[in-house]
Amino acid sequence: MVSATLPHDAPVGIFDSGVGGLSVLRHIQAQLPHEHLLYVADTGYAPYGDKPEALVIARVLAIADFLIAQGAKAIVVACNTATVAAVRVLRETHPGMPVVGVEPGLKPAAALTRNGKVGVLATARTLQGAKFLLLRDQIHRETGVDFLLQPCVGLVDQIELGELDSDAMMALLDHFIAPLLAQEADTLVLGCTHYPLVRAAIKLLLAGVGRSDVVLVDTGDAVARQLARLLLAGGLARLASTEGVPAGLTGYTTASAAALTAAFRSLLRIDPQVYAVDIAEPQPAPASPCN
Repeated sequence: MVSATLPHDAPVGIFDSGVGGLSVLRHIQAQLPHEHLLYVADTGYAPYGDKPEALVIARVLAIADFLIAQGAKAIVVACNTATVAAVRVLRETHPGMPVVGVEPGLKPAAALTRNGKVGVLATARTLQGAKFLLLRDQIHRETGVDFLLQPCVGLVDQIELGELDSDAMMALLDHFIAPLLAQEADTLVLGCTHYPLVRAAIKLLLAGVGRSDVVLVDTGDAVARQLARLLLAGGLARLASTEGVPAGLTGYTTASAAALTAAFRSLLRIDPQVYAVDIAEPQPAPASPCN
């Protein structure tokens, strides 16, 4: 944990259900290289996509409380499922805290498609979310673009195993992407922060079926830009190393510290300090006895 003495020197908290948020973390590191960062992988409760909404909300609030206790000045919900389920509740619970969620990438995809057919790869919960469906319908009305929705059951679990280009991974990707290509999608939205981690495998698959022209949309860059805007607007940006102290990164996981360390090394080529922690949801207060 970074010891912060000034608001702008405090860390930014980033979290996901597992290692998927590392795809967002690398954009934040690239755009905001002076910021101290905390990353929480809630791997002990992953994946979020098949969990009841109430549990996802409880996990989001518990992790936010943990990050705030570590001194976080802003929170990035680097998970599409958690954003859909809980970002509104999180903002209401912490109204003074800059909170950035992950948008599904429909707007940039609509601008990029050439034939008006966009495939959306995401978890079932993301695709069923009221906010997502409203956005899809709004953009369809405005642009005429058709969004072809593909729930990717089991893909997050496979990515968490770290075998990003295995035969099992390629077979799973083909199972989800082939139907979209059959419907003539020329643009694919990677609608879960885990999915950019298999971008290379997706491009290899597309090349193998003669569809290298298909455009992939990853919204991590937009998340980093929004975070930068909020920090600057709030006077919280750490624009340069303070007193010669370089930006730091600390990782936390609700499962294996060794596994998260391996993910940092293999996916980002970095080796931060990582801690295993127990982040429990707050329990409701017991009811007062009747007199």
